Amino acid sequence: MSHLPYYAYPGKGESARENTRYSQSVRVGDRIECAGQGGWDPMTRLIPADIDAQIDQAFQNVELALKTAGGKGWSQVFRVNSYHIPMDNEALGAMVRNFKMWMPDHEPIWTCVGVVKLGEDAMKVEIEVSAHDPQ
Repeated sequence: MSHLPYYAYPGKGESARENTRYSQSVRVGDRIECAGQGGWDPMTRLIPADIDAQIDQAFQNVELALKTAGGKGWSQVFRVNSYHIPMDNEALGAMVRNFKMWMPDHEPIWTCVGVVKLGEDAMKVEIEVSAHDPQ
């Protein structure tokens, strides 16, 4: 679907597009679809060991990916899929804490899945979202 506008934020996003041929987000009409975001620092690409820190950073990376695509960020998110190693109360608590912080005015639909492995060995979380951005 080469006619759609695809986006990659500086650092990790541009590197992912160049090295693995995927983008961080795509605009489809008034929607922004965001690829799974891990807890990496976008510039250094380092991933903290702590699950809370990874989830906090993954939420920041989603915000960055949405804004890079011209959106307003988490306020436009209506769907969240999250993938966890492990899916336990600590991870779920960090997700809910971030939902309250980033989306204080609405509750998106959410699918939460425990998985065996994610895209990089150090990853413990990956968050993908859909956002509605009527331009």
